[in-house]
Amino acid sequence: MYKHFGISENVINKVCNAEKEVSDIFLAIDRICEENQLKVLKAFIDSKVSESHFVESTGYGYNDIGRDKIEEVYSKVFNTEAALVRQQIVSGTHAISLALFALTRPGDNILSINGLPYDTLSATLGLNNEPSSLKEYNISFDNVDLINNNFDIDGIGKKINANTKLIMIQRSRGYSERKPISVNQIKEVISYVKSIRKDIIVLVDNCYGEFVNTIEPTDVGADIICGSLIKNPGGGLAKSGGYIAGKQDLIEKCSYRLTAPGIGNEVGVNFNQNRNILQGLYMAPIAVANALKIVTLYSYVLNGYNIDTIPMYNESLDDIVIAIKLGDEEKLTKFCNIIQNTSPVDSYLKPMSNDMPGYDSKVIMAAGCFVSGASIELSCDAPIREPFMAFMQGGLSYYQGKLALMKAIEELKLCK
Repeated sequence: MYKHFGISENVINKVCNAEKEVSDIFLAIDRICEENQLKVLKAFIDSKVSESHFVESTGYGYNDIGRDKIEEVYSKVFNTEAALVRQQIVSGTHAISLALFALTRPGDNILSINGLPYDTLSATLGLNNEPSSLKEYNISFDNVDLINNNFDIDGIGKKINANTKLIMIQRSRGYSERKPISVNQIKEVISYVKSIRKDIIVLVDNCYGEFVNTIEPTDVGADIICGSLIKNPGGGLAKSGGYIAGKQDLIEKCSYRLTAPGIGNEVGVNFNQNRNILQGLYMAPIAVANALKIVTLYSYVLNGYNIDTIPMYNESLDDIVIAIKLGDEEKLTKFCNIIQNTSPVDSYLKPMSNDMPGYDSKVIMAAGCFVSGASIELSCDAPIREPFMAFMQGGLSYYQGKLALMKAIEELKLCK
């Protein structure tokens, strides 16, 4: 069938041989998937999920047993005291922003310990004096850069002071060239932070990291994690939403920020999406495993053509994103078009760079997805700036990712 897509036999053989070379890595990914699948299944069984939890509620959503059950399952999966899983949380950025506003007060300081966070959070923090930011509430922000892809322990110790209320960690790289942060790295730095002051809240942006490993940041001491339902945990079925999971008192404060004090998590309907959210979570470990296999295959093959990738094929995988250094705008644009043109939805469209809310440069996005913007589906985006890196993630179907790789080899004229 690959020949029907214009793929030469030479390229087919090249990629199929590469699969054999990385088969041991694929097997390791399958083993992680198996453990995570069983963990999720146990959470469903222990929570006694039933068909009645798929029923839609209306109005305020008082006594919505399905919504409450979703949050019970999420808290079990992530080993936390409580969770807030809502359609009203529209993105990962929104989930993080909500938590930051809920957990800090005037005079407090937020410290990011892996450099500046993702572009879309700059407005929340008030880095460019945006209105309605944390800065307007006299909540300050500071950051400590990583050193050689690891935490600067000395730098963190010097920056923590009496006003430091919350430590912020972003697992995935965002639009940077650094490696994602591993759960073991998070464990070590949390131990250090808590040795200084136990009351400091450690918040982890968990986007793109769920189910990549068999443990999550909340298994190693993180007080609260945030993420998006149209990334890993939605499994490609959740149509929208975000989650926050962690300690009971922190989740309660977040629920008050989401709705109103005294009301909290007692209200809010899921608009007949309970089934999709639960089934998506159930399928999430498999979706993540497919995405990780795509990352592995791309890095192995592209490294063979002297194209730098993060990660390299033989490095540990700590999120579902692969950064591909293409070197110039033309190749970057062409690569994004290849991803779009091999997608099941809107394959005939041509991605073009444009201004995007929350970004400081033009961005090109390829996302032929069933759920708009769902980056657990095969998608690719990039800021139009040096060093012209494509950030690709997701892949509900491994074979779609494999086809797109073959098309890239052909159309970028890598196989001469």
